Amino acid sequence: MEKLSGYHGVILEIDLTSGKIDKKPISPEDARKFVGGRGLGMKILWDRLKKPGLNPLSPENPLIFMTGPFSGLPIPSASRACVVTKSPHTSPLKSKYKFASTISYANVGGFIGPEIRFAGYDGIIISGKASSPVYVVIDDDRVELREAKKFWGLKTDELDRKLTEELGDRRFKTCYIGPAGENLVEYAAILHTAARAAGRGGTGCVMGSKNLKAIAIRGTRVPPVADHKRFISLLEEARQGFKGAALTESWRRYGTASSIVTSSDAGTQAVKNYREGTFQEAAKISGIAAEQKIWVRDLACFCCPLACKKSGAVRSGPYAGLVHDGPEYETGTMLGANLLISDLEGLMKAIYDVDDYGLDQISTGNVLGFLMEAYEKGYIDSAFLDGLDLKWGDVPSTIKMIEKIARREGAGDLASKGVRKLAEKIGQDSQKFAIEVKGHELAGWNVHVSTGRAVCYATANRGACHLNGSNPRAQNNTAMNDCTGLCMFAQGGFRAGLLRELLSSITGEVWTEEDYEKTGERVYNLEKAMNYREGFRREDDNLPDRFFEEPLTVGPKKGAVLNRDEFSKIMDNYYKERGWDIKTSKPGPEKLKSLGLEFVLKEIGS
Repeated sequence: MEKLSGYHGVILEIDLTSGKIDKKPISPEDARKFVGGRGLGMKILWDRLKKPGLNPLSPENPLIFMTGPFSGLPIPSASRACVVTKSPHTSPLKSKYKFASTISYANVGGFIGPEIRFAGYDGIIISGKASSPVYVVIDDDRVELREAKKFWGLKTDELDRKLTEELGDRRFKTCYIGPAGENLVEYAAILHTAARAAGRGGTGCVMGSKNLKAIAIRGTRVPPVADHKRFISLLEEARQGFKGAALTESWRRYGTASSIVTSSDAGTQAVKNYREGTFQEAAKISGIAAEQKIWVRDLACFCCPLACKKSGAVRSGPYAGLVHDGPEYETGTMLGANLLISDLEGLMKAIYDVDDYGLDQISTGNVLGFLMEAYEKGYIDSAFLDGLDLKWGDVPSTIKMIEKIARREGAGDLASKGVRKLAEKIGQDSQKFAIEVKGHELAGWNVHVSTGRAVCYATANRGACHLNGSNPRAQNNTAMNDCTGLCMFAQGGFRAGLLRELLSSITGEVWTEEDYEKTGERVYNLEKAMNYREGFRREDDNLPDRFFEEPLTVGPKKGAVLNRDEFSKIMDNYYKERGWDIKTSKPGPEKLKSLGLEFVLKEIGS
């Protein structure tokens, strides 16, 4: 078989139903066209999902851990892996399929991606369902399933410690689910190092549906490089590019928490269930406040000079002694500003619990904000909330509701399905402030003042993704970064063209600017085609009424609101630029053919 430069050329496949473990080659053609990570994961997902409407929690839905060709190499901030599956948490407004949902991809940093490569694999495909809880141990060529009943029910912090003790070697890198994933909370996450997460789209729910508690992996191989001399030269240039830049220094000192105050000042923060864009008490939960009161050390992903993750300890109050990472921008906003919580120590407890139960921080904060607003407006009462007085800024009731959601107890059962299902149950006009797109809750950035961010959320293939990009070119670029393993925070450290040159040196293929963008576009269109096949149409590419009908009332952007007609025209232009039908959003046949996606046409029609 043709040798793939830059790849091991092997994907590990584990069928949990039969216990069969197999090593399968990567198609060289697929590697060239989809690269790795998000892209190659999507091509595998397309090949596995023979028909639309598959129940995402069925054994047939694959859970794919895919690395990119950068992962495992000492390229600055390029260690990420992508978890790809069919989402259990999204849905179209109309579809003939009961279980219609979007594709899902969730990026995770840390060390799990590089370790997959060190073990000699470019990715892992988990299929089937174990008859009882198991975990997977991968030690280079040795792969085995082990009984995990003793770990079932453990939260992620305790699991991380006990799993390491059982393995007897800290060189094993692990990822796992908490009680939320076991209980099939739709927005459960997969955790790594008890604080990093493949958080979005319900990856932890799919993992829980397979009775898979954890994966542990250790390897001793080095990922291959086609032109080593050229690679080393480019690598040194990349390293030098991260030195001394103002943005780099900001990331190093405060991480993403540096944006908590600046976003609030700009009117772009999610505040009070996205009712506002400015949080008057943002400074109390900011990076500066955390640096003074909480943080004690910086943490970096594999070969990352930014070390943007901050960890520390709560030193006073009812949660004294708690040790955890955060706040970051999303955690600080979704569980802080969005809930009007300015108690930094209480915020840290909420962040810790969400991670410990294995929930998505973004969706959880969004659900809590929706419930607080529905309670404030009298649409639900304390009986609906099992006696909780779930008011804005109330930390104890927030903590209790997080547990209810993770365990799916009482009100937490319905809340575990997200804001769309809550609004359907509560009724009245609650759908106007159910902040979701395609059933997927929005992240911590408000859009009252930003049509670009509005397009970003509305058109995201996984639903409401703040990292999606505000126009086709940006979206294609983001998709391509997700294929290689590059962290989006690092992109500014590379000069124009350097990423392409690095990819060329690794793979031995010449990557032009056109090739690079076209590959991202190919991935984005394949995702869109999968969604379209499930029943998603233009009406699903929309935003909650709140952003069009309720102007901001405080802050420097007071009075700001989106204009529906203007937004509609922007979307028309978006579809035209994409080469998609402006009425249905269907990818056009000429566009698909130009991208080498002819195989899609027979599934969605020409």
